[in-house]
Amino acid sequence: MIRSRLIVSGEVQGVYFRDTCRNTAREHGVAGWVRNLPDGTVEAVFEGEATAVERLVAWAHHGPYAAVVDRVRVHEEAPEGLVGFEIRPTPWDR
Repeated sequence: MIRSRLIVSGEVQGVYFRDTCRNTAREHGVAGWVRNLPDGTVEAVFEGEATAVERLVAWAHHGPYAAVVDRVRVHEEAPEGLVGFEIRPTPWDR
């Protein structure tokens, strides 16, 4: 079990990045969450088997069809035992 936290930069908001990320994570059995940040980036946390998390990290480097990913910063963290995958709200979603 591993955990990666990503910050994805580029044209990544308003292109179904979060929804596609959630669907892709669920397909691969990866737990975690994704959310938009106020600075225009997307933050995601992936937890699961190493190969599955690595697939999601690789996917984040291009994202969905309409996204233009400029940079992906990956930080390895200790797993927390997350279950399921969710889109978390951002301040303007509340």
